[in-house]
Amino acid sequence: MKLDRLIAKHRQMGRTAALRAIATSRVRVNNVVTTDGHAEVDRFCAVMLDEEPVQSAERGLYLIMHKPVGWLSATKDAQHPTVLDWIDDPDKHTLHLAGRLDRNTSGLLILTNDGAWSKRLMASDFKVPKVYHVETDVPVPPEAVEAFQRGFYFHTEDITTLPAKLDILGGCLARVTLHEGRYHQVKRMFHRVGCRVIVLHRESVGALCLPEDLKPGEWRSMSEAERQSALASSAAA
Repeated sequence: MKLDRLIAKHRQMGRTAALRAIATSRVRVNNVVTTDGHAEVDRFCAVMLDEEPVQSAERGLYLIMHKPVGWLSATKDAQHPTVLDWIDDPDKHTLHLAGRLDRNTSGLLILTNDGAWSKRLMASDFKVPKVYHVETDVPVPPEAVEAFQRGFYFHTEDITTLPAKLDILGGCLARVTLHEGRYHQVKRMFHRVGCRVIVLHRESVGALCLPEDLKPGEWRSMSEAERQSALASSAAA
């Protein structure tokens, strides 16, 4: 929401009066005087008019988890344990997943209550790279590198995947970098080149890597540097 709209709504003063109040340094956002009435503010911003609270800041949550195999990337499920069952935080009910992982996929999982941030992180328009380590049932053929770069047409969704980078590490091991997140995309792409994925592990999202000291099932809050690094490779940043 624009700052002037928030102030006008709070005092029922109209936007002209709100803009005047902002321009005359009567408004603070996160304890900083702001004179731009068109500045964007969200629910994580604390806003004051004179010494009167207009909006209290909600607590932003940005969590990083090492998802283990066998747990659902969901907030709740009637039959299976979910990744949210691992989280011990009073505000965990506000969380959503920034990019799901299949039940049998392990690795870096991000949970947040900031929808704008997670959209920028996971939407294909922003082209933030997601890197996966893959083990297949048979050796990956060399021609798969070019096929991944060209993209694959999925008739069910009527889409062609964005170019992906495939590094064959030797034999049945590979690393693939995607800039989107279609349904079972990695497994479907490898199936097209005659391989079945038997182990799938997400190593990184953007410049944010799964910490080596984070064991399966463990989680922690991101640092501000980590939160920013996740978006560092965004083509639209």
